[in-house]
Formats: sequence, structure tokens, C-alpha cells
Amino acid sequence: MNERKHVIILGGGITGLAAAFYVQKYTNESGDPVTFTLVEGSERLGGKIETIVQDGFVIERGPDSYLARKTIMTDLIKEVGLGEDLVSNKTGQAYILHNKRLHPIPEGAVMGVPTKMMPFAFTPLFSIFGKARASFDLVLPKRSNTDQDISVGHFFRRRLGDEVVDRLIEPLLSGIYAGKIDRLSLESTFPQFVQTEKKHRSLIVGMKKSQPKPVKTPQAEKKKGAFLTLKNGLSSLVDALAKSIPAECLIKGTKAEHVNRLDDGTYEVKLENGSSLAGNQVIVTTPYSITKKLFDEDLFPEGFHETKPTSVATVAMEFNADEVDFVLEGTGFVVAKSEDTVITACTWTTRKWPHTTPAGKVLLRCYVGRAEDQQIVSESDEVILEKVLQDLKSTMGVNVRPENYYVSRMVEAMPQYEVGHKGYVEKLQAAIHEKLPGVRLAGAYYDGVGLPDCVNSAKMAVDTLFSRENK
Repeated sequence: MNERKHVIILGGGITGLAAAFYVQKYTNESGDPVTFTLVEGSERLGGKIETIVQDGFVIERGPDSYLARKTIMTDLIKEVGLGEDLVSNKTGQAYILHNKRLHPIPEGAVMGVPTKMMPFAFTPLFSIFGKARASFDLVLPKRSNTDQDISVGHFFRRRLGDEVVDRLIEPLLSGIYAGKIDRLSLESTFPQFVQTEKKHRSLIVGMKKSQPKPVKTPQAEKKKGAFLTLKNGLSSLVDALAKSIPAECLIKGTKAEHVNRLDDGTYEVKLENGSSLAGNQVIVTTPYSITKKLFDEDLFPEGFHETKPTSVATVAMEFNADEVDFVLEGTGFVVAKSEDTVITACTWTTRKWPHTTPAGKVLLRCYVGRAEDQQIVSESDEVILEKVLQDLKSTMGVNVRPENYYVSRMVEAMPQYEVGHKGYVEKLQAAIHEKLPGVRLAGAYYDGVGLPDCVNSAKMAVDTLFSRENK
């Protein structure tokens, strides 16, 4: 008879919840007698995911969707019985705020890289010099050492020039990581561009070739969106995962303080209430700054995540439809770094996600907080709202206060993947495997910040724990 094994999962965000799900799935499929305990320091599960469902509105306070091409998230949603609730975003024109004007993002731009020449040539977003400089990408050689990690900013500036980077690429990409692109690791954030340069030399040529050929469809059939969410909000996934956890397997409102490896190879997790848990394996999904405090061993590479995670905030605002005049068709805009605004982006949520808004209403969601200036995040809700409304007045002509609004802060919540990140992760994981073979680190601080990345990180942690034991 197999010896019963116990897994301790630290952290009840999406990574920890997914880890609990995959432990149970492994147990059900393998028949191995594995139990688990999930420990969450707060009274609420879900981490950054939090949805307000009220008066017909569905408002996300944290992430609002995920990339559909990262199918592990969709698989998880279907496995917990929410497949029928999946909703794809409506597509439409997006804009860049530059020189106090909303400019359409040129057709064919893929993450800012032009793949269609005519829209790029005629956009007023760039000067003649800027356009000419970007065209150098067609003749520039590839880097001599394409295996060396460099910053995202350095890579794109070399290929396309400063104008295209500052006015288009930076506002598009920095919104994902809320970081300084001249410090972000290319290898760890956008490795597809590394491969494009290796294979095609030119980004423009490579990205153009990588685009799917247009398929003739009925005119009424619109292009499918690249993102997915749930009609009742992403918190419905959190709720479904939480319901799958037996009450005796969940500890909330108590933080873990320390993890010790005992002489017999098992682990003891001490909790702040004075109690402790014993387990054969530990999956740690807490933020990196907390994770470091849980271990005695000198495991953590010097310089790794030396830059603090970025703080950002969102402001979701409800208006009457007749008070917001959408002069432009589209789904929202991002803001060039040169603009004197508080907001860094604005999603016209009513248009991008129609299911979120009742008839006769408009829902806008603005983002504030830059890596180089995060002071706004610590201001009061009212101060943040007033500054956001000033920006909306000048950009969209919104001249009224919202009927209701929600300011949501994510303090030090966006980890920065700086140059060399992948090497640091490999070094840390190697040290963990050697000194603490029953421990796995998972979550947004290691292999990707998106929701599917966190789910995949949880699955890999569970898979490698049990595959190691079975060897």
C-alpha cells in the first residue's frame, strides 16, 4: 500500500488555487493517496482577481481577461464547468494618445511592428524621419549574438528607432508589464521576437510572414477577439476552484512564517498563529519578497528581483450613455510616454466587453501608475478620480462625473522581468532542487505574469513534484 503523501500549498491566488486543483486531479487519476492543505494569509482567495457584479455591471478590479491562444487557462475553465460562460472580446480600432490627439494604431501593426506599409507610411503618428528610420529594419543585420539577453527597449530601438518605440511600442508593451522597457528582459517577456530576428533578420519581414493569411468570410462575420473572459467575471473561476477544495484542506487568515526541511526529508511549515503543518512537499506561490523570508538557506541569487514590483491602479466608472459621446469607433487607447497625463490607458469596456454593461449605460476603465512615477497610486480615491476625469475631458470630451466609480490599487503587484531574468530563475530553481527537492516555486515572479502563465506554472509545479517522486 502506498504511503500517504501531503502537499502544503502556500498562497491562495490563481496559482495556488490552480495547484490545489491539479493536486486533486493527479490524485483522482493516479489513485495515489495524496492530500493537501492550502494556506492563504488573507481572508479572501483569488489574489489580484476580484470582480464586482452589481446593478447589471460586471467590473473587474484586477485582470479582466487572458490571451485565448494560451489554452491552458481555457482548459482549466472548462474542467471546472464554466466553459459555457467564456466570452471573447469585441474587436475594433485602438488608438494612441500623442500630441493630445487620438491617432489610430496603424492597420497591420503587431505589437507595434508594422506588417503593412501603406497604413504605416500615411499615419501622422510618426514624422518622415521616424518612418524612414523604421524602414532600416529591412536592411539592418541581425545581432551577432542573438543568444545574449538584452532589454526590450534596446532591441526595438536598434531595429525600428526611437520614434516608433516611444510613440507606439512602449505604450503597448509597458501596459503588460508596467515596467521600463529599457530594463525589461527581451528573452523573458517577448522571446518570439528573438526567434523572428534569428529566422528572418528583419522584424517587419518576419512578422509579416508570421501573420495568418486572410480567409474570406461573410461581411457580417467580424474578426474574433484575441482575449477571453467569463460572463460573470473572473471571480467566478476563483469561486469554482475554491468550491472544489474541501473545508478541512483550507486555512485562511493565517500567514506562513517559515519552511524547514526536517531530517527525514519532510517539511514543516510554521504559521503565524503558532501552529505548524507537516508535509512531504511544499508549493510556494507567494510574492517573491515573502517567499525569500520563508527559508533559511542561501538560495536566492543576488540581484534577482532587485527592482521592486510596480504599483498601478485602475478606475472603473459608470456613466449614462447619453453623457458619453464616443466620437470615434473603437475599443480604447493607450498613452504615449511623452504625454502629460495621469492615465496610461483607457479601455472603452462597454464596447470591448458588451456583456459587462447594462443597456443605457457606459463603463470606462482607466489605468494610472508608471514605473518611473507611481506616486499617483497612493493618492486618495477622490484625487485619483479627479485627475482621471481631467484627462478624459481633454481626450474624449467627457464632461460629467460618473454615477459610480471604483478605484482599485495593486501595490507592488507587477514583478519586473529585467535583463538576465531567465538565468536568475534557472539558478534559483537549481538551488531549490538540490537543497529542497520537495519544494517548488510557482507564480508570476518566475515564468510569466499573465493568468495562463500562472496556471501553467502551478501545473508544472505539481507535475514535476510527482514525476520526481515516481522516478
